[in-house]
Amino acid sequence: MSSLQNVTLAQVFPYDGAMTATAHSSTKTWRYMLGPWLALPLFDATQTVVSMRAMGMQHNWPMLFAVTMASWLIWAAFTPVVLALLRRLPIPSRQVLPWAVHGAACLAIAAAWATWSALLEHQTNPFAWPTGPGSFPLLWQSKFLGNLIGDVILYGAIVALSITFDAHQRLLHQREASARLSELLAQAQLAALRLQIEPHFIFNALNAVTGLIREKKDNEAIAAIAALGDLLRRVTDRSERQFVTLEDEADFLRKYLDIQQMRFGERLNYRIDIPGALMKAQVPDFVVQPLVENAIKHGIAKRAKGGGLNVSAICDGAVLTLSVFNDGPALPDQVQDGVGLSNTRRRLHALYGNAQALMLNNQASGVLATITLPYREA
Repeated sequence: MSSLQNVTLAQVFPYDGAMTATAHSSTKTWRYMLGPWLALPLFDATQTVVSMRAMGMQHNWPMLFAVTMASWLIWAAFTPVVLALLRRLPIPSRQVLPWAVHGAACLAIAAAWATWSALLEHQTNPFAWPTGPGSFPLLWQSKFLGNLIGDVILYGAIVALSITFDAHQRLLHQREASARLSELLAQAQLAALRLQIEPHFIFNALNAVTGLIREKKDNEAIAAIAALGDLLRRVTDRSERQFVTLEDEADFLRKYLDIQQMRFGERLNYRIDIPGALMKAQVPDFVVQPLVENAIKHGIAKRAKGGGLNVSAICDGAVLTLSVFNDGPALPDQVQDGVGLSNTRRRLHALYGNAQALMLNNQASGVLATITLPYREA
């Protein structure tokens, strides 16, 4: 081992954590080890030859280059062994046994490296000494003692990078688990939103259909029943899809509002103003319905003459804004979310994190509810 191995130990595994992928499989070990264990010996051998030639020394340069390269094979070969020991006896540890085992392993690898390096030098004489490289025992002792500190540091570098990689892997697993939990939370809240379509709304819709039949308005009754059937089919859909196109969401809202109109009659006027260019935008399923229901329940239903409701969407760069405006009474200063809005807030956060917002604001002529989220196309 040349002097470079004592001063460039941090370069042994230049990939951040990749080398210690051996903690998972031997195939990954060698795949990740191949580059560093080729690059570092090549750099070391080149630096050794170039620096010695610059100092005017005369050696067998091709042989010295090859021997310096080959001397790294021991550490490359024993790295999987070190990682296997770390899996069984991790350090740092409060117990003595892991430290003793790793200390013994470090000395064993140092001895193996000294044997291998001394053998290479004894057989090839890369420094071209006129009297030869000297006796093997003295050469081995010089290699072992002269590089013992470097061997300890090198072993420690492998341990440190293994610990770093394992911590990184645990963090990735935690993030994956958090993402799965967020998805499950969003699914549960979607189910809650589906169940939250109030029973009295359905009863009122059925009563309105009954009235149409009694008045012999058969076409209107058939259309109402078809709309109610489509709405209930969507509500009771047990698929786990989280997203639909804005076109599908708007179609559902039309059916929902058409049935609400049977209840409120001329007291409810609505408009859905969504540009055709945004119809393919991806939005969470049922994301607008709680805002519409809230606007009807707390706005239009509280006015004797009813009112108007407008659903719109705009896109500003990478941000999609969905708006529901009603010209009902203003919100009180202290307003609390109902079940639908509360579920919607948590669901949006589970799906988008901090890249979303749901806000309710009083306007000069009514109340505006807005949802902002990243624009994505289905």
